[in-house]
Amino acid sequence: MTTAIVTDSTAYLTPEERQKYNIHMVPLSVVIEQESFEEEVSISMSVFYDKVRDQKQLPKTTQPAIGKFITMYEELAKEHDEVVTIHLSSGISGTYNGALQAGDLVEGITVYGFDSEIACAIQGYFVIRAAKLAQQGATAKTIVTELEKMRDTMSAYFIVNDLAHLQRGGRLSAGAALIGGLLQIKPVLHFDNKVIIPFEKIRTRKKAMKRVEDLLAQAVEKYNGAIEASIIHANCEDEGRAWMTELATKFPTVEFKLSYFGPVIGTHLGEGSIGMGWFKREN
Repeated sequence: MTTAIVTDSTAYLTPEERQKYNIHMVPLSVVIEQESFEEEVSISMSVFYDKVRDQKQLPKTTQPAIGKFITMYEELAKEHDEVVTIHLSSGISGTYNGALQAGDLVEGITVYGFDSEIACAIQGYFVIRAAKLAQQGATAKTIVTELEKMRDTMSAYFIVNDLAHLQRGGRLSAGAALIGGLLQIKPVLHFDNKVIIPFEKIRTRKKAMKRVEDLLAQAVEKYNGAIEASIIHANCEDEGRAWMTELATKFPTVEFKLSYFGPVIGTHLGEGSIGMGWFKREN
């Protein structure tokens, strides 16, 4: 019995990672001035931010059509018995539920879903872990069980320049956005129960980043330094890389990588957002 791994574009895995681990990807889309673009396929991160920087109207994001998942599963059924399909949080997108609905419509292959309850590079960690297990011959049920264990060690926090993007996109309450704007705060946000909520309200970006660094330090102590972490940026690569370099010096046992908020997630966070996520490294 062989198991295929499917995810969506918001894991923001590189083409090299997808090829190395035999990961199959179904893209979400952004609509800019009535033109639709599939992220990671027909529009890149940098081109997206250039296009929308001066737009008064927020782009729209759309989940993949169920038909795209059906086509993917039917193709995978030729060589696989099972699929583990891993997606961004069902609390902010219908992609996960659409993937499961498609699985019910395809014969010859069993589809197991995993709601990452998060997005971006942290979602990508789940996907890579699943793909490694699949390459070792693990069954879909075993893979899902391992991902659930992995979730217990994961954390992610991010800082936005403008809460209005999240509010306008329906991912944050109007009240929380208004308070943030009035106080000129840089709240540290996180996922809780599958949705984005404020974690702490901090007055400056520098202090907010320091708070996230302190949270990483707590995790490093808890897990004896066995941590993998991602710095995630919304088209502010120089700042993200500088932060990663600084943190790598402070936490030499942590394996860092640099990632990004692509078009779909960037639509809701806005350019200049930055974040960090981590999990306990496997032995």
